[in-house]
This record gives sequence, C-alpha cells and structure tokens, in this order.
Amino acid sequence: MTTTDPTPPTTGREAPRAGRHHRSPLSNATLYLVLAALATLYVLPFLIDVATSFKTTAEAAENPLSLVPQTATVEAYRTLFGRSAFPTWFQNSVLVTLLVTAGRVFFDSLAGYALARIPFRGRRVVFALLVAVMAVPNVVLLIPKFLVVNQLGMYNSYSGLVVPLLADAAGIFIMKNFFESIPVSVEEQARVDGAGTFRIFWSVVLPMARPAVTTIVILSFQGSWNELSHFIVASDRPELFTLTKGVAQLASGALSQGSQYPVKLAAAAVMTLPVAVVFVVFQRRIMNTSTGAVKE
Repeated sequence: MTTTDPTPPTTGREAPRAGRHHRSPLSNATLYLVLAALATLYVLPFLIDVATSFKTTAEAAENPLSLVPQTATVEAYRTLFGRSAFPTWFQNSVLVTLLVTAGRVFFDSLAGYALARIPFRGRRVVFALLVAVMAVPNVVLLIPKFLVVNQLGMYNSYSGLVVPLLADAAGIFIMKNFFESIPVSVEEQARVDGAGTFRIFWSVVLPMARPAVTTIVILSFQGSWNELSHFIVASDRPELFTLTKGVAQLASGALSQGSQYPVKLAAAAVMTLPVAVVFVVFQRRIMNTSTGAVKE
C-alpha cells in the first residue's frame, strides 16, 4: 500500500510572507519626489549663500533669492581676504579645532574606558554626574568658565581657548557605551599575554572602537569649529578671534557701513566648507561595527 505525501512540491520560489507589503512604482516615485523636495529645501539656503557671495552688493539687495548672479564677481572674496582679518580667524580656528579634536579623542576614550572596564569606588556616581552635566545648558556655565579661565591665568591665551574644551561629557558617554559592547574575552587574552591596562586600551580596545572614534572626530570637529560662547568668555584680543567670533563681528558691520551681504555670505560659505569636507570623508565609517575580534 502506498501513501501520498500531502506536502506540495516546491517550485523553487518561496511563497510571499504574510504581512509583507510591496510598494507600487507609483508610491516609490511619490516617496522619492517628497524626499527630493525636502532635500532641496534643506540645501537651498546654502545654495543661496554661495550664489550671493558672487553677486555685487546692489544685486544682492535687489535679488537676494536668485541662484544665478547676473554679474558674477569675486570682489566679496577679495574684500574678505584682503581687507579683513579673516585669514587670522581661519588660522586660529584650524589650530584650536585640531587641538581640541585630538584632545577629545584621547581623553574621552580614556575616561570612557575607565568607566566601562576599570572597577573603582564611586564609578556609578561619576557616571551619574556625567549624565547630569549633559543636561546642563552651556549658557549656564559661561560665568563659571570665565572665572576658572581667569583664575588659572589662561585668559587671552591659546590655552584658554583649547584646554577647557579638551573633554566633553557626550564624547565620554559615547565611548563608554561602545567599550561595553566589546567582548571582555579580547582583553583577557591580551592580559594573559602580559599586556598592562594602558597597553590593552591603546593597542587592543581602541583600534576596535574605530566607529566610535570616528563619531567623536566628527562631533568634536564640528562642535569646536562652530563654538562661539566659550571663545567669547575666554578672550577679547582681536588676534585670538576664531571664525565664529570674527564672522559674528563682521556680520554686525565691522568693515564699513552698508549691508555688504556678499562679503558676509562669502565668509559663511568658506566657514562651512571644512565641516562639510570632514563629514563627507568620515561619515561612511560611523556605522561600521567591530568584527572578528574574539580569538577562539
């Protein structure tokens, strides 16, 4: 007696799963159009900024939203680099930003590793205070920052611009959470091989935290490049002005009378480029994860 198998034969194609909805081409096209419109609205102010920087002052006042200058000119950039202290501001911003970014990567990583891996008394209290600092608005800390910088003798100096920004609570928080996601067995294997705590951190754990380090680089570069409030309370010497402070003074009419929209927007366009370049270079590495670290 033969029995038949109730299971139908497979045809090489999987049946569509229940609950899965496939968008029609029309809905996809509508979604892309909406996203393109939103992206255009987001990018449009920057395009107007760049276009206006190549206009004459009269045209910028007459047609402020036009994207194509009627008479293209680089006079705004000549004025910016020739008749203002913009090169000095740019140099100061580059120096401060590079030092602050390097310092935050190093100190935030050290502090994050200590909170994630090194047991010490009061570690939870320190982490709670760290989270509390993240909730405090920066404007509340302006007067304490000024008092500390002044009492330490760092007012009107590069150290006053750089040292208070060398570590931040958000960066420590990010590094701590990432270090906790790395398997402990990796460090145990290195410790068996005779590596000390700092050697494990520097040679084993930190290279595995490249996605978090990349995130800290981007956030630190952007934050220190666009910082203004700290630089206001840290110095008042014109030769120590950074781009944010100098461009703010330029926007208030530092060069001469009149609107001078092309000059101001030229300064804003040049100021935006370094942050955009850094983000484009590093943004693909933010979402990477550590792989293949555990030795079996």
